[in-house]
Amino acid sequence: MKTILSAILLLAANGALAQDAINCSSCAEWNRPAKPFNIYGNAYYVGTAGLSAILVTSPQGHVLLDGALPQSAPLIQKNIEALGFDIKDVKLILNSHAHFDHAGGIAALQKASGATVAHSPHGAQVLRDGTPGTDDPQYDPKERFYIPKVARVEEVADGETLSVGPLRFTAHYTPGHTPGGTTWTWQSCEGKKCLDMVYADSLTAVSTDGFHFTGGANYPDRSASFRRTIERIAGLKCDIVIAAHPSATDAFNKAAARTAQSNPFIDPEGCRKLAAGAGKNLEARLQREREEKAKAAGG
Repeated sequence: MKTILSAILLLAANGALAQDAINCSSCAEWNRPAKPFNIYGNAYYVGTAGLSAILVTSPQGHVLLDGALPQSAPLIQKNIEALGFDIKDVKLILNSHAHFDHAGGIAALQKASGATVAHSPHGAQVLRDGTPGTDDPQYDPKERFYIPKVARVEEVADGETLSVGPLRFTAHYTPGHTPGGTTWTWQSCEGKKCLDMVYADSLTAVSTDGFHFTGGANYPDRSASFRRTIERIAGLKCDIVIAAHPSATDAFNKAAARTAQSNPFIDPEGCRKLAAGAGKNLEARLQREREEKAKAAGG
């Protein structure tokens, strides 16, 4: 009982009310606490066991990428503070895509920090609405996961760079998993060695039953656009890549294997490897869709 009460108080303190918590088949596993760790230079992992959140720091203010679930907000804030940083020094919050498992905690984290929130125009509108629309591959009118609405969201153009002190973050539109998906890039340095960092949006072609990336009666074929997104990720300047789900880039195993002499996060082939896997999965998905349509047409 004391544990449950403590969790509720933590949620309330961060502006995330208990009723904002979302229950899904994977939520409990995704939201297991994880110790924060350094990725490289001023970039730190502050997310949960299954949902990434990245803190990039500077003396003039910090940038936070993603907010995980609504109930993840106090865990993310706790991790930021465990590293010795203050949530109120977070000046900018960026989002990969506006689904409940990556944007759910943003409203509470914005309230706790006073930060500006930024996203692509489509993603920004979803954050304001508190739920994806019918153009989202995972839209389900029977099971819509509402997220706490974010009132103030700055819209960012494709290729636009946002700044906090010396930090420079560039938006790359990567639609596919969602229409407003956005990948973010920046540089982090250790001494004079600066590396190109990529926070890659989800590249998985998943949807509700009945949706086809090859197009349907009331929506267009999105397969070419999705392929371009994957190609774009593959072509980014990329020394270190972290994905919206840490498992997609093996983040925790890399953190465990890191030593003073070796940093497994550094992999100039990382983005191409991530894109190659996503490309194979997409083509398999598209082939299944074509077979389903052919069967339906002949049946």
